[in-house]
Amino acid sequence: MYNQPPLLVDYNLFEADAPLREALEREGGAWAQDLVGELGRLAGTQEAIDWGFQANANPPQLRTHDRFGERIDEVEFHPAWHRLMEVAVGHGLHAMPWREKRPGAHAARAAAFYVWSQVEGGHGCPVSMTYAAVPALRRQSELALKWEPLMTTLDYDPGLRPASTKRGVLFGMAMTERQGGSDVRTNTTRAVPTGTDGDYLLTGQKWFCSAPMCDAFLVLAQAPGGLTCFLLPRVLPDGSRNNFHIQRLKDKLGNRSNASSEIELKDAWATMVGEEGRGVRTIIEMVNHTRLDCVIGSASLMRQAVAQATHHTAHRSAFGKPLTEQPLMANVLADLAVESEATTILMMRLAGAFDRASDPVESHFRRLALAVGKYWTCKRAIAVVAEALECHGGNGYVEESILPRLYREAPLNSIWEGSGNVNALDVLRALSREPESLAAFLAEVGQASPHKLLDPAVADLKRELANTGEAESRARRIVERMAVLLQASLMLRYGDPAVADAFCASRLAGDWGRSFGTLPSSVKFASIIERHRPRNL
Repeated sequence: MYNQPPLLVDYNLFEADAPLREALEREGGAWAQDLVGELGRLAGTQEAIDWGFQANANPPQLRTHDRFGERIDEVEFHPAWHRLMEVAVGHGLHAMPWREKRPGAHAARAAAFYVWSQVEGGHGCPVSMTYAAVPALRRQSELALKWEPLMTTLDYDPGLRPASTKRGVLFGMAMTERQGGSDVRTNTTRAVPTGTDGDYLLTGQKWFCSAPMCDAFLVLAQAPGGLTCFLLPRVLPDGSRNNFHIQRLKDKLGNRSNASSEIELKDAWATMVGEEGRGVRTIIEMVNHTRLDCVIGSASLMRQAVAQATHHTAHRSAFGKPLTEQPLMANVLADLAVESEATTILMMRLAGAFDRASDPVESHFRRLALAVGKYWTCKRAIAVVAEALECHGGNGYVEESILPRLYREAPLNSIWEGSGNVNALDVLRALSREPESLAAFLAEVGQASPHKLLDPAVADLKRELANTGEAESRARRIVERMAVLLQASLMLRYGDPAVADAFCASRLAGDWGRSFGTLPSSVKFASIIERHRPRNL
């Protein structure tokens, strides 16, 4: 066909991604190259690509009652959803760091999750929550002993049955309520002790409960001693259904393959995790791990968008030559690639900090950098995907191109696990309560010093931080500066030199406009684009 790009299919997403391959080795996950490479190969097949489209074209369906009028509260998924889940669970994306007792396991899992999420993002929700629930459950050793072996198998075993009869289980989370949203301390769900140690009956509603067909959930509720974390199974040990009623599924902008629901609990049996009144502290490790996955998901969306844009423009001509050779389009593509590489490197550095969290410096760095990175990368993904869609012209606006699905998916990560404001205010909280986190953050950024552009920018940031007046209203400004400085430092140390120079000239020196495609003309557009353009096998 004339002037139409070939399908981007039958390519290895891992082999085509130089920044990811380099970062995986640097962060200690080289032992997982074969696994990530296999996922990359599978993700590039027509079969896997079709699964992603099918799962979104056929969203889950709620069945509240059976034909006899009995409540069943089940959600039916298209077979493509189950194929996606089988691959994700079968490759350990829900449990790799808990299965692999060796350095670099979180980095390896981040790389694998990033690659496979490019096929389809929605099914990553239960995968992510299961991964994140393990460290929270470990606060209650007897619960971890019971549930962790089932949470870490490589068997995807859907269906509501007692956990003791299953080959593997998945976990979800239900915190927010309609009157409070992010302010979970205003939750009204009640937890009444049964008289048996640690057991409670929960009554109330949850406004967002994602992936309600999971086997168990971590839930926040008001116990006599205050807001508390609970483990709530869908099916009780005797085989009866818990009083977990799905009111409806959300009709969402994106993430349509995944079921997000409103639920009502009516004396639903649950067991306490942690201590009464310390629910937020108990569940915070789950939140931290899912925030990492928000960064991974955003990086994944950026990478897939850049891959599609660089592929399309390499094979589409206008005004006598390929689009990618048109100077203005080359500027746009290079700018998008710079943003994608900076995000990929940051994602892997954060995952590495999880691996090395036993080191106090790494732990303090993780505390601040995670909130900073979550805020910024989730914001940038939206802009990157929108610009990549425009690179396709009208072709990008039709569903078959995958760009509309990426565009609808992009805002999700910025909302999930704390919106932009929540994360920006969390950064301020860390700065005031944990000064060690700022010291670790600045030490990390300073590893690229001396540098003529980075050093003055760091000095400006320190002056900004020293000014505590109206800090809340300036929080986004502060966090944005911190994020760009961290990315600049990582790029200078680990990125491709041409990409790092372009990043610093634009993002630090200010030789940049207010949209993508405004890099200085001195940037080596062609080499940056070639570094990021995928190739069919």
